[in-house]
Amino acid sequence: MSQYPNSNEDIDSSNATDDQSDPSSRTATRNSDNTPTDLDTNISDETAPADGKKHIRIVNTFMKRRTHMNKNAELALTDPEFAEYLVNNSFGDGDLSDIDDLRILFVDSPNGSEAPLTLEIGFGLGDSFIEMAAAEPTRNFVGVEVHEPGIGKCAYMAGTQGLSNVKIINGDAIQLLKQLPENHIDRIQLYFPDPWQKKRHYKRRFVSPERMDIVTRSLKQGGWFHTATDWEHYAFWMVEVLDDFAGLTNQAGVGNFTARPDFRPMTKFERRGIERGHGVWDLIYIKD
Repeated sequence: MSQYPNSNEDIDSSNATDDQSDPSSRTATRNSDNTPTDLDTNISDETAPADGKKHIRIVNTFMKRRTHMNKNAELALTDPEFAEYLVNNSFGDGDLSDIDDLRILFVDSPNGSEAPLTLEIGFGLGDSFIEMAAAEPTRNFVGVEVHEPGIGKCAYMAGTQGLSNVKIINGDAIQLLKQLPENHIDRIQLYFPDPWQKKRHYKRRFVSPERMDIVTRSLKQGGWFHTATDWEHYAFWMVEVLDDFAGLTNQAGVGNFTARPDFRPMTKFERRGIERGHGVWDLIYIKD
């Protein structure tokens, strides 16, 4: 599985990202393909300085970093052949200002805009994301990510496989969700997010009541929030937060985890971890 080399370090809250590798020595995050990823989500804290005025401090759940980009990824980010998969600018900070409807992105696709819609938060290099999209061609998939090599590789795989049900957004997932209509998405996926082991970093964990307010707002009634982790403390943290969250019902029953569903691919990192005795916990919650 993945290693998280940075989340136990003291960090600048304006510059955060998620890394992945083996859970036996990790300190940061992973996603559905268990490759280095940036899970882009922010939440603000109010602080009261000496002048008595409140200032907003942004707390990230990711640590953005620079990594090598291979030729295929770079090609996909620059060649017009792959432009149909890239919703906004793919380099630097993603501009989300004009994105307030995900379904309209598929209006001219074979599925159309009313097909079932899945949003994946932090798809990393996109292997599992693309595998899922290829396996369900009648479902539309949107992935949001800030890791440029991952965005490029994902677009390259979608293009070389000729997929028509994939769109990729560069940017802050929470900001994106805030801009979307209510009851808009059928499924939201969050796979192997950064566990942020140190107590002082728990506020960076994606699954929190504040962030879940934003996430569930965009889910349709009957829609799913599906998350998975291989960090046991975070798994039980998520059960506690989500079981107590009004408007969501644990598909497996209060306090329980669900078996990995067939539609979530098992990655080589996950399989390797299981062989070494590491656990993996899936949770599916349904919006009431």
